[in-house]
Amino acid sequence: MTHVDRVEEKINELKKQTDFYVHEIKKVVEGLTIPDSVNVISYFTSSFSISYDPDQESLCLGSYHIRNIGNQPITNPYLCIKLPEDSPFSFSGRYVYEHFAPNLKGNSSWERINDQSSKEEFWLRPIGITTLEPNETLSFSNFQIKWSHNLSYSGSIIGFTYCDQLEEGVVVLNPIDLNGISQTQEDENE
Repeated sequence: MTHVDRVEEKINELKKQTDFYVHEIKKVVEGLTIPDSVNVISYFTSSFSISYDPDQESLCLGSYHIRNIGNQPITNPYLCIKLPEDSPFSFSGRYVYEHFAPNLKGNSSWERINDQSSKEEFWLRPIGITTLEPNETLSFSNFQIKWSHNLSYSGSIIGFTYCDQLEEGVVVLNPIDLNGISQTQEDENE
């Protein structure tokens, strides 16, 4: 047997061994079961227009996003945006109320489902969307938070996401923190 024959024989032997290992690995992988998981994240995106003129309002324009990062659909998603108690912040957004006429409720609309007199909690559910599939994102877009700078302000806008599978809710990843001192208070401190 020549040196070349021995090398070819060794290569063929290694190829058979590799093929065997690949076959065994495929059998193990095919036998694996990936557990069902429900996993949702929610987060804000926002931009600000802040005025230091006491006669002007400051504005936060934001969106609330819910992303299904699990491998199972979630059903009946809804959210809560909560403002701090007794804060100077006012919230507005594109949503409707249950008593609105059906023609005013489009499929891309959101419906407020809590007491409309509450100025601190805004519970919203999407109209016409009952399932959020894996890797899909649902967004409540272009809400506004306004406040004036004639008073000092401080507080966090937080959010919670709920669905049939997560009745305890999931808190938003990045609350919106707002704080500032009014010009008159700054002058008094000097």
